[in-house]
Amino acid sequence: MKLTVKEAHALAFQAMRAIGHSEEEAGIIADHLLDCELRGIGYGGLARALSVVERIRKRPEGRRPISVVRETPVSVLLDGGDQAGYLVGYRATVMGIEKAKANGIAVAGIHNTWYTGMFAYYMEMATKEGLVGMAAGASDWRVAPAGSNQARFGTNPMAFGFPSSGDPIIIDAGLSSVMISEATLAKRLGQELADGVAYDADGFPTKDPAKGLEGAFTVWGGHKGSALATAVQMFGLLCGSALKPDPLSDCALFLMFIRPDLLIEKDILRNQISAYAEAVRSAQSIDARDPPRMPFDRSADERRRRLAEDAIDVADHIVQSLEAIITESERMAATV
Repeated sequence: MKLTVKEAHALAFQAMRAIGHSEEEAGIIADHLLDCELRGIGYGGLARALSVVERIRKRPEGRRPISVVRETPVSVLLDGGDQAGYLVGYRATVMGIEKAKANGIAVAGIHNTWYTGMFAYYMEMATKEGLVGMAAGASDWRVAPAGSNQARFGTNPMAFGFPSSGDPIIIDAGLSSVMISEATLAKRLGQELADGVAYDADGFPTKDPAKGLEGAFTVWGGHKGSALATAVQMFGLLCGSALKPDPLSDCALFLMFIRPDLLIEKDILRNQISAYAEAVRSAQSIDARDPPRMPFDRSADERRRRLAEDAIDVADHIVQSLEAIITESERMAATV
């Protein structure tokens, strides 16, 4: 189903309002989900809105206000209060950016939350303010380390952001062969996973996403990816998460923001980053159909294209399910 950008945003916004979010909160979540859709990451877009609804309905009693656990001029740790990670991550990013702009460097951490979203979103917030950023997100054990079929860490994405004189350079990569949101969407749509990315609860290879979600996914990058994933999991411990985080309740996110002029003039850095990006893009291509590119190039181009076309493709099942949630909420409100 094709939706306009406005229609897609409205659908996400209304679905978030239907489950009790304020207008401000619904707007923050909808903006994040829409940006995923615009970048071509459909499994993190409106499909994830449906997962947010299901998660809140599953545990409606746990939510409480986001709170500051500890804070200094260059740091803040937030207890997410079992709120959606889009909200907690956004709050931590805003606070971290403000502290870094004032003091040169800042770190922020969050725990007791879930669905922290696309880290590139937070990195772009930082680069728009001229900052260099880093993010590392840990979660409940869903991914097996290299050499095992038992989960010991989450999908554990890492992200970095660098401002340039043009588009920022943003790296955002999960350390699992498949992301949970990808497997969840495949389950909703009745699709199989690729070979070699999942084990069932008994440790046997499976292509069934439902069985993979009950078992473990394989790590990306073999032993090297496994090492990075364990480091990210330990960053989660630094942010106050449990040793074995509770599923869909105790995601953790570590953020760092650096004002470039601590080390080098900001305009020099922007120009150097841009020059380096062009050097990478101009490297001799092995296949003309797939030339070298910098991280974020594809993402930024996709967003520009979708905005220009004012069209986003979303699976019918996802749209119809969200519309049903909104209609049900409106009906219940009318009977009160």
